[in-house]
Amino acid sequence: MPSFPVVSVTVTRSGGFAGMARRWKAEAGESEASRWRTLIEECPWDAAAVVRVEAGADRFLWTLDARCGERSREAELAESDVHGPWRELIDAVKEAAAPSPPRR
Repeated sequence: MPSFPVVSVTVTRSGGFAGMARRWKAEAGESEASRWRTLIEECPWDAAAVVRVEAGADRFLWTLDARCGERSREAELAESDVHGPWRELIDAVKEAAAPSPPRR
């Protein structure tokens, strides 16, 4: 019987030099789900509803998609909003997964 992930988090970073996008994805089964749920729950998802447009070239936009069983959450963050719990979640996903090749 196949094993399906209990938790799945996808992080996409777009913008920057040449507008290239990078994507990382982490999936966890039941044995690792608690750690990921904690990282996800610590993020202020409701506060991320509005993305501030930052002036200047080469700014990154971060898109997060977290799925825990039937529940899913999504957020778009400007580079200046990626700190605290958001940074911890993004860093954990990047560490757990190899990035996709750059996309234009």
